[in-house]
Amino acid sequence: MATNLISRKLKQLRKENGLTQVDLAMKSGVGLNFVRELEQGKATVRMDKVAQVFALFDYELVPRKKGDES
Repeated sequence: MATNLISRKLKQLRKENGLTQVDLAMKSGVGLNFVRELEQGKATVRMDKVAQVFALFDYELVPRKKGDES
């Protein structure tokens, strides 16, 4: 479930910023295959790289308890 949320959010941010997957990979310093797999919801991705990609959009990944909106 969380993977789908991350995938959808990344794709949304990428499109809102007019970036292709290639652009995103280059600007965030990860490989194109990683971006593709992340957007497709692959369950086993490196969290450090996920954080690296989201940092491009000034987002951070933080742990929180399910249902906790704070």
